[in-house]
Amino acid sequence: MYITLAIDTAAPRLQLALLHANGQTDQLIDEISTGHAELIFARIETLLSRNDLGYADLERIAVTTGPGSFTGLRIGLSAARGVGLARNIPVLGVPSLLAISLAATPGVPVSVLLDARRDQAYVQNFSAPGVPLDAARLVPMEGARAGLTADAVIIESPFVEIALLARFADKADPAAFPPEASYVRHADAKPQTAARIARVSP
Repeated sequence: MYITLAIDTAAPRLQLALLHANGQTDQLIDEISTGHAELIFARIETLLSRNDLGYADLERIAVTTGPGSFTGLRIGLSAARGVGLARNIPVLGVPSLLAISLAATPGVPVSVLLDARRDQAYVQNFSAPGVPLDAARLVPMEGARAGLTADAVIIESPFVEIALLARFADKADPAAFPPEASYVRHADAKPQTAARIARVSP
């Protein structure tokens, strides 16, 4: 097994887990909706220190990529990429709905349904935990369950089981999980046009 650090900042928590080469895991969870940027590196250092490890011991990093809090995702991804670049180790970006599905019983179908607000939901079906049947999508909340797999276990909690994410990343192919944000819903921000300077034709 790889010594793997898992990071989740997509929901209103800061979640970290450390997978040891012997298969044991340790995790650290803070219930916060803001302030991830100020806390994340101090908490990583706390987790490493209490396991008698340092950044130099890390061999792999996993981070959730969304959908989720726009600011939280950027913080988690930036931290993971920064450590990965400094250590020259693989960084795996795991979509949040897939990461959430890992909490289901192995081998059984699972569907993830999350409240996306504005009367919408994020949904995705899996033939087994971590094995997608379809792509994550944004649908109207009314009728969202109609698109779920029949007889599947339905997970509606936005919180990842962070130790399971570390174990998943230990076996996954980094090439299949680039550390890039998966927003599903387009960003709300629109380009400003009122103050844009008109181009002069040549």
